[in-house]
Amino acid sequence: MVNRFLNITLILFAIFLFAQDSSIEKKKKELEKIKAELQQLQSELDAKSRKEKLTYESYKNLNRQSHLISRLISSLQKDETEKELQIEKIRKEISLIETEINDIKNNYTKYVVSVYKYGKTSKLEALIDAKNFNQAILRVKYLREFSNRRKSDIERLLENKTKLAEANKILLKELEEKRILKESKEKEISELNKRLKEEKKVLALLRKDKSNISKKLNDKRKSEAQIKNLIDKLIEEAERKKEVAVKKENKVSENKNVPVNENDYDIDLSTKYFASFSDLKGNMIWPVNRGKIVTQFGEQRNRKLNTVTVSYGTDILARGELSVKIVADGVVSAVEWLPGYGTVIIVSHKGGFKTVYGHLAEVYVSEGDKLKTGALIGKVGETLEGNILHFQIWNGRQSVNPENWLKKL
Repeated sequence: MVNRFLNITLILFAIFLFAQDSSIEKKKKELEKIKAELQQLQSELDAKSRKEKLTYESYKNLNRQSHLISRLISSLQKDETEKELQIEKIRKEISLIETEINDIKNNYTKYVVSVYKYGKTSKLEALIDAKNFNQAILRVKYLREFSNRRKSDIERLLENKTKLAEANKILLKELEEKRILKESKEKEISELNKRLKEEKKVLALLRKDKSNISKKLNDKRKSEAQIKNLIDKLIEEAERKKEVAVKKENKVSENKNVPVNENDYDIDLSTKYFASFSDLKGNMIWPVNRGKIVTQFGEQRNRKLNTVTVSYGTDILARGELSVKIVADGVVSAVEWLPGYGTVIIVSHKGGFKTVYGHLAEVYVSEGDKLKTGALIGKVGETLEGNILHFQIWNGRQSVNPENWLKKL
């Protein structure tokens, strides 16, 4: 039974590794694309003069690089975690194989000791010593079964030794891949810290020039429209996936060859098993600890610049810890970079609600991650106004005032 289980486990693991190939290939292409863009951005920055490197445009370049590196780190961390799970699984399989080998060896040892003590009884001796015919038949049958079992044990022993060698080979390969992933992640973390330091240096100079705030406001105005477009796209994708699911169910129940067109957006946006979002109104946790709202929801007038902007959310000043938490059970639906808001994460919740988190310096999650309330998703970044988190809540295609939802401090 154990041997059969080992066979099935190893076959399933082999199928799992094969199925991963296409996913790994897709991920490789995505990472190559990110690295190519990073190289392009750095080349553009290197081509600038020392003075040009201290402009708002150069800051955006650095901020975009930080976003891309942070995505690389998040991807590498996810791969490393998956690799650890695979390694643990292989180690358990190795332990089962070793247990099976030891059991076979112990049984065979008992057989050898028995033969040494009492001698090996032949079929003829069994017949001669038998008291009656029935006893003779039973003895011969037992000796035949005993002999077959010994032969089967030796075959199983050799088979398990082969499996053990193969499992150890896979383990060594997985351990080496994990080591490479860890080294790559540490290298990218070092690169991210370097970019963040450069950003901080440029920001300190940009704050002295009022025109930079005006440039940022223009960027934010454009990005607000992009966020709305992203929300619309996510809603459309979720609706399309529901339609696909219904078509599949109908196809199975009616047993018809109905063509179903899958969409390229392969993230599971289902929120079926999440806790209610609407029940949190007025009692929702804050996305940052000790936060203070510095820009309110709706139309905002800047008297110094004589400008009017419409904010779909609020700006929260992080006065202590910079970690950003998800405010309700949800699935990470988008991780994007937008001028004026930097790295932006959009999370889908139960009931068609979505939350948006902008101005992130670091990202700890990837698209498709399903998270529980309070899970860390990133770190607040530094902006011209300080450590600001931009936070939005959407009910379908309509933005709502986060202050009506957050717990009163």
